[in-house]
Amino acid sequence: MAEGVQVVAPSLDIADDILTDDALKFLGTLARSFENRRQDLMAARITRQIEIDNGAKPNFLESTRNIREGDWVVPQAPADLSDRRVEITGPSSNRRMVINALNSGAQVYMTDFEDANSPGWSQNINGQRNVRDAALRTISEITPEGREYKLGEKISVLCVRPRGLHLKERHVLVDGQPMSASLFDFGLAFFHNASNFLRYGSGPYFYLPKLQNHLEARWWNEVFNLAQDELGISRGSIRATVLIEHILAAFEMDEILYELRDHITALNLGRWDYIYSI
Repeated sequence: MAEGVQVVAPSLDIADDILTDDALKFLGTLARSFENRRQDLMAARITRQIEIDNGAKPNFLESTRNIREGDWVVPQAPADLSDRRVEITGPSSNRRMVINALNSGAQVYMTDFEDANSPGWSQNINGQRNVRDAALRTISEITPEGREYKLGEKISVLCVRPRGLHLKERHVLVDGQPMSASLFDFGLAFFHNASNFLRYGSGPYFYLPKLQNHLEARWWNEVFNLAQDELGISRGSIRATVLIEHILAAFEMDEILYELRDHITALNLGRWDYIYSI
């Protein structure tokens, strides 16, 4: 085990090549670098909610007017993310579903560690295994009846959605404290697969859920920078899509783009959040 990083979960044979010493060391680095600030961001959410409960109305920030009115641009989308007319999603833990989704003909498949996935320990580890094998283009499955599922010649672009900032992964302790579920999901997916995605002409692409403001986007941008530096991968290789799922984030979309301007690909309206808010 990496020093100070403990896995307190039922033993799984499939975890041996996912929870390697080097991977756990990488998770420890992320947790020690960003957990305190994550807790500050969560405390700020509570403070903001109290203000709203007391009658405050969301509005555009005067302190960031220069960003909204400034002259800046985000980078052009990577070639394989330039056409996203059809995107589908599904749980990362269901191997057959991952294979079928990649073979579906959709431009993008978002494999989900968040809303579409039940975040039990075996499901999360299975999901990481599926992402790894998909990045290697070796993912396959043979049913008890002998039917084989494997990748076709052309597959959808794979994006990974980690769990939201408010959640913890209680099965992994760093210096005795549960680590962020966001960092756990992102960290393992990036550590094992970034170079393989790049080798096949794609990249480490992520969907970021549940952001409420630009300071949370800044936190993610700094996570991306450290992760790339630690693995010797060029900054800007990670590309992110931010889901606008919260009313407060809708007032800071320019600022969210700005904070992630080295890594952003797009904003995406959380369609169910939109439907249930009208």
